[in-house]
Amino acid sequence: MTAVLPAAARPVVSGVGVLSAAGRGLGELTEATAHGKAAFGTVTRFDVSACRTTRAALLPAPVPLADAVLDAVGQACRQAGLGAADGAATPVLLALHGDLRTRATADAVAAGLASAWGLHGVTRVYTGACVAAATAVADAASLVAAGRHERVLVAAGHLVEPGVFAVFDAGRALARDGELRPFSTGRTGTLLGDAAAAVLVEAAPAAERRGATALARLAGWGRTGDAHHVCRPEPDGAGVARAIGAALARAGAGPADVGYVNANGTGSTLADRAEALALHRVFGAHTARLPVSSSKSVHGHALEASALLELAVTIGALRSGRLPVNAGWLGPDPDVGLDLVLDGPRAAAPRYALSLNSAFGGANTALLVARA
Repeated sequence: MTAVLPAAARPVVSGVGVLSAAGRGLGELTEATAHGKAAFGTVTRFDVSACRTTRAALLPAPVPLADAVLDAVGQACRQAGLGAADGAATPVLLALHGDLRTRATADAVAAGLASAWGLHGVTRVYTGACVAAATAVADAASLVAAGRHERVLVAAGHLVEPGVFAVFDAGRALARDGELRPFSTGRTGTLLGDAAAAVLVEAAPAAERRGATALARLAGWGRTGDAHHVCRPEPDGAGVARAIGAALARAGAGPADVGYVNANGTGSTLADRAEALALHRVFGAHTARLPVSSSKSVHGHALEASALLELAVTIGALRSGRLPVNAGWLGPDPDVGLDLVLDGPRAAAPRYALSLNSAFGGANTALLVARA
């Protein structure tokens, strides 16, 4: 069993920055998700006339990916009050889609970080599909909790591009009706979205010494691998359940302590059902009283950046006291049986919230977030 972290080692988030189709900054994202204002529209950035699905959640004005990431980093660092002297020894963990441009994007981000914030480049690049950013957050929290670094910057970015869009469309992974409907009857798939996000993970005493406000606490994290199928989830949700259990154990928390779940909820028939089974497996009778939604229904699926964007949504929900709406709802799926947040904003003050992500290849992550 994972040891509970001593108070002095507990990592907090002292800065958050986001860019998404919902707008710039955590405030815009929190408002959009609390009210279930889906940001999907017809793709005009490239030709989608030959595709089955033609919708995604895009930034109002396209920018280079490195610039989007640096914008999010700037927001996070300014909110945390990070100065050049503070940043000099700060590792940077960056989640990006793996392709022929990954190295160039990482280099451009590194150059911008050095120029603006005195950060010495990118320490590690994560390309592990849809859990990439959550894996980076878990590593950052581990580094801080172990006392190896006082703070770690985690950043991620993904912009919807024709190649990935065409692959998802050809694989029939995108919603045929152009709406992302997590856990709903009639759901037909996911929709992609633009996102850049950044969080500064910091040891609580270090943040206090600088006078930085802790926005939330990273109370626990868990990672598992299903080894079930290259793209299909483990049908009974056992891998997701193990990741949740590990996060709870690390925090010394029980299932009844969790008051909200920002689920992976991609709108896939099989994946949503498996995730629902995982929640029932972990939370048992508490599941009936556990509010659940998938913020992807508002901002889309940002692949490698999704987990960081959704962590930001979860932090925003804890701070605002309003739970994100599960948008796109048509009606109940009898195989799901969750307390979905359908009419919003729903007021709540949970002690702990979970942010869950899963990826092709059977990777699962759970981040347990506590109010600061």
